[in-house]
Amino acid sequence: MILISNYFLIIMNDDKVIQDEETNNLNYIKWMKSILRRSDEVGKVELPITAYIIDEKGRCIGRGSNKRETNNDPLGHAELIALRQAAWIKNDWRFNECSIIVNLEPCTMCAAALVQARMGKVIYGAEDYKRGGFGGTIDLSNHESAHHKMNIIGGILGKDCKHVIKMWFKNLRNQK
Repeated sequence: MILISNYFLIIMNDDKVIQDEETNNLNYIKWMKSILRRSDEVGKVELPITAYIIDEKGRCIGRGSNKRETNNDPLGHAELIALRQAAWIKNDWRFNECSIIVNLEPCTMCAAALVQARMGKVIYGAEDYKRGGFGGTIDLSNHESAHHKMNIIGGILGKDCKHVIKMWFKNLRNQK
C-alpha cells in the first residue's frame, strides 16, 4: 500500500513504514535552492552562508545569514542567528522535531550549539574540510560527549553550494 501525504511518500509493507528518502530530498533541495538565492545577496557583504530552521510542519521558523563583518560579531554565524530567531518564535530552546538547512557544513562552534539545542536533523550542502563540525574535521553528532543524537545529511546541492563559496573567495582575492 502506498500513501502520499503533503511531505512524504510512505510505503507500507508487512506492517513496516518506510519513508521515501527521495521525497525528503526533494523538500531539502527546494529549501537549499532558496538558501542559495539568499546567499547570493548575502555574498555582496559577507561570506555567503545562510541557514533556515524548519519546524515539524515544514515551516521556516528561523533564518540567518553571516553577520560577522556587518556586526563586528565573532558569533555572527548564520546558524546561531537562525537558532536565536527560532527560539524566540518557538519560545523554547529545544529543537528535537526541527531541521536546520545550511549551505555549508556547520563549524565546530555551530555544531556544538546545534547539539546543545537538541536539533533533530542537520542538512547541509558543501562539506567543510577545514572547520566542519559534523564530519569535516570532527563529528560532534557522534562524539562521546554528545547527549543528543541527531540525523546528519550532507551533500544536498553540494556542488552548487561549494561553487558559490569558492567563487566568493575567488572574487575576494581578486579585489586585493
